[in-house]
Amino acid sequence: MKRFYILWFCSLIVGWPLFAQTQPTQLTTLTDVIQLAQAQSVAAKRANTQQRTNIWAYRSFLAQFKPQLSLDGSLPNFTRSYIQVTQPDGNIRFEPVSYNNSILNLSLSQTIAPTGGTIFVQKQIQRFDNFIQNNTLYNGIPFGIGLVQPLFQFNPMRWDKKIQPLLFAEGNQQLIESLEQVSLSATTLYFDLLVAQVNLQIAETNRANNDTLYRIALHKLDLGKISQNDLLQLQLSVLNAEKDLASARQTAAVASLKLKTFVGYRNENSGQSAPLELAIPNQIPVFEVDVKRAIDEAVANRSAAIAFRRRLLEAQRDLEKARKNNGLNATLTAGYGLSNQGPNFGDIYVRPQNREYVALQFTLPIMTWGRTQAIVETAKANRELAQQTVEQDKLTFEQEIFTQVTLLQMLRQQVTLTAKADQIGQSRYQIAQDRFKLSDLSVTDLGIATQEKDRARRDAILALRDYWQAYYTLRLLTLYDFESNLKIQVMDNVK
Repeated sequence: MKRFYILWFCSLIVGWPLFAQTQPTQLTTLTDVIQLAQAQSVAAKRANTQQRTNIWAYRSFLAQFKPQLSLDGSLPNFTRSYIQVTQPDGNIRFEPVSYNNSILNLSLSQTIAPTGGTIFVQKQIQRFDNFIQNNTLYNGIPFGIGLVQPLFQFNPMRWDKKIQPLLFAEGNQQLIESLEQVSLSATTLYFDLLVAQVNLQIAETNRANNDTLYRIALHKLDLGKISQNDLLQLQLSVLNAEKDLASARQTAAVASLKLKTFVGYRNENSGQSAPLELAIPNQIPVFEVDVKRAIDEAVANRSAAIAFRRRLLEAQRDLEKARKNNGLNATLTAGYGLSNQGPNFGDIYVRPQNREYVALQFTLPIMTWGRTQAIVETAKANRELAQQTVEQDKLTFEQEIFTQVTLLQMLRQQVTLTAKADQIGQSRYQIAQDRFKLSDLSVTDLGIATQEKDRARRDAILALRDYWQAYYTLRLLTLYDFESNLKIQVMDNVK
């Protein structure tokens, strides 16, 4: 009969909080947080800004290979002063001058990427006004065509046409990688908060259970079913539970603030930061990842794979630059056109005269005391170093993907095992609690069951955290969604 009253009293105390529960709040899922982070986080906005910079830089590169129309000149170019004039007898006189010498030049130029030269056509008009003598003269080039061609020199345009498209493609993939990094960072912060919330729930449950068990122990003490030592042990458990609860609340508050700060989360109605209640993402996607397929996708999609080719080209470019810039350099300048002058503007176009010019300028190092050879040998060594570094980075690249694929497969098993362990721990604790109520279990054994129950729950959440971090890390390393069998694009919704 006493046992019946004890069970009735225990059920009354343990069950009363259930009637006081409020309606459950809407849970925020991992997908919600990731989509929010990619839409409005500072990291995502910074990635999109860098992408716009990449696009405009590439457009600027492409524009330099198209015809360039420009107008330059000096208008007006007025001078009023005294100038020094040397006389026939050697004396110097200072004569007053007052004139305007304006010039305008309209040119259309086109670079020649294979040779590094520039071809251009031009039209030029010059007007000279002498205000002291009150006369005007015109000089002009109605039509002119010219060529500036470097000879035996380094041609940066030829190499830019190879390297700049790789830089552009690398920047495009870096945008996708940056957004995937946002997903991974959001996942880490999500589970930091989720672990903190689970610890808080454990602390609240333990506080409530320890308080309930302490009340039961007081009643059992009156009945002579428990010793004073066991009662003090339960009282100490209540105090420890209070301490753990305070610590868990502070940790959860900090983790919540970090997550909301990262994703820019705010309550749209009040404008104030709203609390987040996170759902446990225990639905694990089922798919198989082949290591070779993962490596192939990473080579095809990652910016690092593009950077391997770019770095080798840059090393080869630097070697050619060292060789050609330290040898014979020459520049051929040539032009043909029409020119004329006269007191009237129209005189420029009346029977203009031929205008030709050609010049060849060159520089040939004769004695450099080994400087030229040292520069070339340094460039060769840098090229070999770049080749060796790229080879090592390729091996590290593949090893990282292999490790991540095998880790993901192992963590999927860990999630299953820890989930089962969590269920067993919860069931075992419930049995231990019921046995304690019936005075069939010691306080020490009940404490052990409580610790194992809490550890099993934490291990289950930590296993989920490790799995989802590995999942999004694999997406980041390959830029491929193995669940959907699709390449990750900029506008993809993260699953």
